[in-house]
Amino acid sequence: MASTSRIRSVINAWETVRYELMNTRICKLPLRIERSPVEPYVQRLKGEFAANRFSFVPSFYLTDSWGCPDEVPVIGIPFYLADKRLARIEEEQTGEIEDGDTIMMLLRHEAGHAINYAYRLWHDREWNEKFGSFNKPYRDAFSPDPFSRLFVRHLTHGQYHLNTYAQKHPDEDFAETFAVWLTPGSRWRTRYAAWPALAKIEYVARLMRRCRERPPIVTGGTLVQPVEEMNVSLAEHYGQRLERYRAAAQGYVDDKLREIFPRTRGFADSLPVHLFLARRRRALTARIARWSGMTAEDIGMILSKLSDRSKALGLRMYPRREDAYLLDITALVTSMATRFGLRGRFDIE
Repeated sequence: MASTSRIRSVINAWETVRYELMNTRICKLPLRIERSPVEPYVQRLKGEFAANRFSFVPSFYLTDSWGCPDEVPVIGIPFYLADKRLARIEEEQTGEIEDGDTIMMLLRHEAGHAINYAYRLWHDREWNEKFGSFNKPYRDAFSPDPFSRLFVRHLTHGQYHLNTYAQKHPDEDFAETFAVWLTPGSRWRTRYAAWPALAKIEYVARLMRRCRERPPIVTGGTLVQPVEEMNVSLAEHYGQRLERYRAAAQGYVDDKLREIFPRTRGFADSLPVHLFLARRRRALTARIARWSGMTAEDIGMILSKLSDRSKALGLRMYPRREDAYLLDITALVTSMATRFGLRGRFDIE
């Protein structure tokens, strides 16, 4: 008889979960900042704004990477930070993932852009004197001076592995300077005491005192690549072929569920599949356990997997075809249970 712990390990194996996610369009993933792993960091940034008595607090949205849309005071956060499983995939695919300190550094940096855009600060004459022209051409490649004291040192630029990002463009210089000023306990007056960059931080401090209690000039605008519009699978996002992950996903059931419950043409008289499975769970468990040789607990675990995936996929069924669905589900779970008992895996051709 199959071990319940063995079944659980296969059904909930990372290889299966990863394949389910990689085979899902990003816009269909239930992602949001609220109650996600990244929310505490967003709240922390909001607290820093409150501590400095800002009337303006930037908005946040999930997208494909860190950033602020051009001249829009909204902070974009990478979607994978809203889900621990997606963060794990990001680390697997890229070899790195932001830790808490890095997330806060990036949030403060993007907040500098948001403040600049909200109040159109780059129009200020002294802003241009301190940082340069906002309209300077923006280039990804630049040649930083790692020893320069004209700029604060905050974010590390990936290409150069040095915290010289402020040297990339006047807009980045301001955002980095703002981030240093905003960071609690940064002791910027001491750290930059003998640096020309100190004049920039002092200017930002004066500028923030002038504008923090004023309403922003701009509060919104067009978002770039919001997660709701990312209509590609996670595998496509990373440029991967799904086939390389399929064989290891022994608990994958999405394809079988889609065969049993194909897309319905109309939803007026349809019912969510997970509710149908919940209603019929007891009868299905007793019938399948009788013929498969598995315990009711084992069968219940498999049915829970089918229910969870049906809900995630948004599958629906027609009540008038309930008997046919029951036969298909009974055959599917019995086959899964039998194969698991023989092979220790749920592979169904």
